[in-house]
Amino acid sequence: MAEHGTYLDPQAGLLLENYLQYKEKYLAPPYYTEEGFAAMKGLIPAHQEFIKRALRVPGLKIVYGTDAVAGAHGRNAEDFIYRVRDCGVDPMAAMVSANSLGAEALGMADQIGSIAPGLQADIIAIDGDPQRDIAVVRRVVFVMKGGVVYKNVARDAMGAQ
Repeated sequence: MAEHGTYLDPQAGLLLENYLQYKEKYLAPPYYTEEGFAAMKGLIPAHQEFIKRALRVPGLKIVYGTDAVAGAHGRNAEDFIYRVRDCGVDPMAAMVSANSLGAEALGMADQIGSIAPGLQADIIAIDGDPQRDIAVVRRVVFVMKGGVVYKNVARDAMGAQ
């Protein structure tokens, strides 16, 4: 993959974690059984090892993506934390993989993925330094998409509209 410039998206982490966390909602034999959930749980160490092995491949472009099944939307922070804490991904590499490298993989680096003149800039700000503690990605205090501010904790705290 590295030799051919192919991008790797090891996306199953959030999928497995989501099913296990919300097991009571998904447990419905014959589709999702106790045995199936046990197998999912058993896949987690293998998935972690897969990512760790991929990180050791020089030049491999690892992008961020998920199988965001029902209930997983809005939980990307948990997958970031999982990849950094449990799989050894460098925090900055995790952020780059979801932004500029992801845009590059989609062939859209000239439109999205970086904060630069002429590019679409969807911006979030978090409370803390993700390079020191990746868990701060849970604390989003500012969201802007397409130039429209959707969340601004500082402004909200002051009562402004």
